[in-house]
Amino acid sequence: MLYKCGHTTHAPATDFGQAPGAAKDDKSFFTVDLHCHLHVPEADAMLEGASPSGPQDMIGSTNQLTADINRRQQATILTKLTDPAERIADMDATGVDVQAVSPAPSHYYYGYEGGLARDAARLVNDRIAEVVAQHPDRFVGLCTVPLQDVDLAVAELERSVGELGLRGVEISTNVNGVDLTRAGLATFFQRVEELGVMIFMHPLGTSIRDRFYDHYFQNTIGHPLESALAIGNLVFDGYLETYPGLKVLIAHGGGYIPAYSGRWDHPYHLRDDLKVNISKPPSEYLKKLYFDTVVFTHHQLEYLVNTWGADQVVMGTDYPYGMMEVEPVRFVNSAPGLDDDQKRAVMGGNAATLLGIEVPAPR
Repeated sequence: MLYKCGHTTHAPATDFGQAPGAAKDDKSFFTVDLHCHLHVPEADAMLEGASPSGPQDMIGSTNQLTADINRRQQATILTKLTDPAERIADMDATGVDVQAVSPAPSHYYYGYEGGLARDAARLVNDRIAEVVAQHPDRFVGLCTVPLQDVDLAVAELERSVGELGLRGVEISTNVNGVDLTRAGLATFFQRVEELGVMIFMHPLGTSIRDRFYDHYFQNTIGHPLESALAIGNLVFDGYLETYPGLKVLIAHGGGYIPAYSGRWDHPYHLRDDLKVNISKPPSEYLKKLYFDTVVFTHHQLEYLVNTWGADQVVMGTDYPYGMMEVEPVRFVNSAPGLDDDQKRAVMGGNAATLLGIEVPAPR
């Protein structure tokens, strides 16, 4: 399937982001946003009155100012999270041809009883599939699954991919504070590998709570730290060696680890306790991962591309949250250290390969 696009020039500003400007700076690259979210209020309503048995709310430990800003932000962006027409207008304004829509991270629902969480996840996944079906030239979809019950998670993954045609699954960095590799999820990762779909790993707050109360640290420090811990366990518990076909995209540029991999490789050559489950230096497994461009500075983007390869970096926004990159195409296209082939790969070529999208002929 080929994807068309039509671009306008400007989109309105919000309270939580600058107004985007000219879309593509006259570059004709196919563009895919692989980090953007959709919210389904009906799924939240399904859980009203139910009490989570686990720490569902990983972002609850904040001061009052942060909590107030978060509530105001959610109200401000709700139509962007729910209305495809408004979403498409913003895509046109910023030069995004296709969005790979994933659930809002608040839809993980890992703290609830498995069957109830499964039912809510089905509602979310059905809505994403509906939006994709209404606009197949602009959207592909990712699903959510109830990771607190691996059998239910695998069943919903299979339904979402096989029946709904979704192209991947979004997961958190832990399950109710338990690391992904310690939560009984081996059959889930195995099935993801067998299906050949992508995992998009996106944190939701942090399970390390007490020291993240102020200054929005639960996001600005907590999110990249959560990703670092999750990647560490995937590497050192041997999951990336056991399941070599996994395609894993890490949000927010991969968090802290891609910029400091030497801290892992150096002791690997000196200590046996880093070699229990792996047969190669840790950075060899990092080369298998994908990182998005939600890093906000060109030097960090260029570091990711130059260190891990242009074929491992994909464009993202975090749309429509306050931490989003409001000009994703311009951000990548204006990076002075990237050539056109690298930009073409990052802006859409890599995502097309990961998601099974046929790239249109050059314009």
